[in-house]
Amino acid sequence: MSRKTLGVGLVIVAVALVPLVVRSDYVLNVMGLAGIYAIAVMGLGILLGFTGQMSLAQAAFFGIGAYTSGWITTHLGWPVWGAMALAVVMSALIGLVVGYPCLRLSGHYLALATIGFGIITQLVLINWKDVTNGSDGMTGIPPPQIGGFVFDTYGRYYYVVLVAVIFCAYVAWRIKTTRVGRALEAIRENEIAARATGIDATRYKITAFVLAGAYAGLAGSLLAHDIKFISPDSYSFDQSVVFLVMLILGGSSSITGAILGAVLLTVLPEVLRPLKSSYIMVYGAAVIAMIVFMPRGLVGLLEAARRRTARRGPPPLGAPAPAPEAA
Repeated sequence: MSRKTLGVGLVIVAVALVPLVVRSDYVLNVMGLAGIYAIAVMGLGILLGFTGQMSLAQAAFFGIGAYTSGWITTHLGWPVWGAMALAVVMSALIGLVVGYPCLRLSGHYLALATIGFGIITQLVLINWKDVTNGSDGMTGIPPPQIGGFVFDTYGRYYYVVLVAVIFCAYVAWRIKTTRVGRALEAIRENEIAARATGIDATRYKITAFVLAGAYAGLAGSLLAHDIKFISPDSYSFDQSVVFLVMLILGGSSSITGAILGAVLLTVLPEVLRPLKSSYIMVYGAAVIAMIVFMPRGLVGLLEAARRRTARRGPPPLGAPAPAPEAA
């Protein structure tokens, strides 16, 4: 077993033990929310970090997943697990429909197109009252259960989110380390050169868009069954910007960075809440400072610290001793 694998295993075990140590529902709720956001940000990382395609519609897919799962369970009586699966499929299919025409664009034109899609989605959620209940939101969304065991507390639901985060991180890692990931990276670095080598850039970009939608759909479904209430306000353009900042802050091409960025920017507002009216100013200044002084994100900062530590370590066995200084 490699040192990296062992480290990841220890981190997972430590995180899994949190509900046994932390008894505060508030803390567990915030950590569960951070995990849900991490899934959405990982999906955006596949599109932006792996493929280099800008999207500001992640909150729209987030909302599609939430409303699909919420409506299916409250109106049709579907089990939660089946509704979650359908939410993922629905968000992925809409990602396919939207991605095909949008990904013929690039740069700021693509960003503008995704902004437009996000605004349209929110307007549909507000005005299609027969399905979404409009601005009043949707209530009574049930929690998931296995047999007679219901995940109806923050401690129990924490494990649902944790399993989903681990699964999504593993899938993203498998994508990144396979031929698909190498093709996406080639498109990010130089799309013209990638096409010249025989890579079907359009197909791979659409695949990335579909995966980003699927991840956001799962995250939205998890949020709906966590808070048991959803409203269109939660899926605005502002939320897409927050997802983007989370990704950039953590490290856009890193799975670990996506998780760290989501956790930090979910926890930071709660830490700053005692500042009341001044908190948003401090929050914004902190985010700007972190982006300016950590251009490669949190992962880049950690890698730089690891390299410095390695250079300062003891010389390897058999290495010549440094020459004594002259008197």
